Amino acid sequence: MQDGSEPYGARYIGSMVADVHRTLMYGGIFLYPGNEKSPQGKGNPMAFIMEQAGGLASTGLQDILDIQPQSLHQRAPVAMGSAEDVLEYVAICKKHAKK
Repeated sequence: MQDGSEPYGARYIGSMVADVHRTLMYGGIFLYPGNEKSPQGKGNPMAFIMEQAGGLASTGLQDILDIQPQSLHQRAPVAMGSAEDVLEYVAICKKHAKK
């Protein structure tokens, strides 16, 4: 890129812990949004760690850490990573949210 920054690359190890670790180490964003097969995403156990490291974690419409769990293994769609990247994702989600 002309500004000297590296372009984003897609990486998927298949383990949330390993994928989030990569995001913590190298920056960027980890996404596991809801879809038809898993409308509630896959989980959000790493949100606290990401926020303690200076990043953010969101469903796209709500901060993950603001969710009051209703069950032990509750799941939620999740986007976590650098604050800048997550805020951009949240803006896109809000723009396209069903009203």
